[in-house]
Amino acid sequence: MKAQTRGTLEMISAMVISGTVGWFVVMSGQSPEAVVFWRCVFGAMAMLVVCLVLGVLRRSVISLRQFMLVCLGGLALILNWVLLFSAYKHSSIAVATVVYHVQPFMLVGLGVVFFAERLSAAKVGWLLLAFAGLMLIVSAKGNGQATGADYVLGVCLALASAFFYAVAAAITKRLKDLPAHLIVLIQMVVGALVLAPFVDVGTVDTVEGAWTYLIIIGVVHTGLMSTLLYSAIQKIPTALVGALSFIYPIVAILVDWVAFAHPLSVLQVIGASAILLAAAGMNFGWSLGRAPRQEVT
Repeated sequence: MKAQTRGTLEMISAMVISGTVGWFVVMSGQSPEAVVFWRCVFGAMAMLVVCLVLGVLRRSVISLRQFMLVCLGGLALILNWVLLFSAYKHSSIAVATVVYHVQPFMLVGLGVVFFAERLSAAKVGWLLLAFAGLMLIVSAKGNGQATGADYVLGVCLALASAFFYAVAAAITKRLKDLPAHLIVLIQMVVGALVLAPFVDVGTVDTVEGAWTYLIIIGVVHTGLMSTLLYSAIQKIPTALVGALSFIYPIVAILVDWVAFAHPLSVLQVIGASAILLAAAGMNFGWSLGRAPRQEVT
């Protein structure tokens, strides 16, 4: 099998896995803090095995400054997960996941503020389109979803989650020399240590099958997914990575619809389409008013 074909299949698998995490979070019956804690514990175990196999657990691999940056990025990543999982119960898995995909704009904003990056007219245009889509989602609701202030709270939690993901991504950009699997391992350990005081281990046994869901979230949705994702990124062009990443929200929308009977309303579909189109335009560097041109890598 060619490397690019294998990378494509790995990327598709990683995004399908990501799109199903909401179902496992809800079915576990645990608080967002508890889910993230166990995700970190089991994810760390999985990533430890990977790092041992790859031989990256050496003191010479990472400096003290890099270690501190990884830990800071880990805190942002953990907040991202806790906020996103909290958003599920206030809006829905589908709505939270779509709103979460405004993260490219958060990352651009951080780049402008902290790294003096330029904000082009095209990026402003895509940002306005995403904002319009977000407003449509805020003003709408779907069948079986929360209403009023609770629904808006879910949208706000998803936005906050996207912000902390952007922070984690911005920090990771400064760690290009570090093995990705080692970064994930350290971040999982940091997450487990930070959240341990807030988790009651005894509550897991009160929900039938909870341990199974939590182990799958940690091993499959963290360890396996991360390994597939990083392996795919090494094999396929950046444009293809960006295109296939949109499998994640599509799968999440379908899972929410099939498993929990939460179909999107017409306004939500329009708003979600606007956000995803804007995110695609941002990722691929499309110019508004012209035929899209995918970058070649």
